Amino acid sequence: MVIHPSIGTALARERSGALQRQAAAARLARQARSGGQMPASAPVLLRDGSRVLIRPVRPSDAVLLAEGFTRLSERSRRMRFLGRKHTLTEADLRFYTDVDHHNHEALGALDHARGGGVGIARYIRDREDPQAAEIAVTIVDDWQGRGLGIELMDRLSERARQEGICRFTAMVAADNAAVAGLLRCYRAELVDCGHGTLEYEMALD
Repeated sequence: MVIHPSIGTALARERSGALQRQAAAARLARQARSGGQMPASAPVLLRDGSRVLIRPVRPSDAVLLAEGFTRLSERSRRMRFLGRKHTLTEADLRFYTDVDHHNHEALGALDHARGGGVGIARYIRDREDPQAAEIAVTIVDDWQGRGLGIELMDRLSERARQEGICRFTAMVAADNAAVAGLLRCYRAELVDCGHGTLEYEMALD
């Protein structure tokens, strides 16, 4: 059967509209699950007087993430990835930036003055235990020690609670004193020791 071009165009437009409506419905459903509160941009004053803008990570942030990775020392990369990591692949960048803000949330901090990415915190929900999520926090070297980790953790914890998550877990390199100290600020408990790693768990009160 031959379909007239105008009819084919109309059908294609209708299918496209249906897909857009489905995508919109999915976004609304995620917002409803979180009480209608999607994370918003928030300017933050750190304890040293510097300012950052904390906002949800989006797919267009792949370039910012790649640039931020280049500002991590070899040690900081090892602390974050628990091993050597020389570069972020395209697949890495997609995974870390194209998040659904429900099962996978990521909040990035931008230098308020210069606009570059300086830190990121994320959680990924445990598939077997939907009330638990693993977290990771990364701060570029020249922004460490300013209190940015705490600011990111506060906002990430709030987002997790909105999404029904009650507990965070974290796998940390045994010599990562900075992150271990950050977790202790939130009363995280050491629950396991591996080969060069420590596993922490914290309740979201």
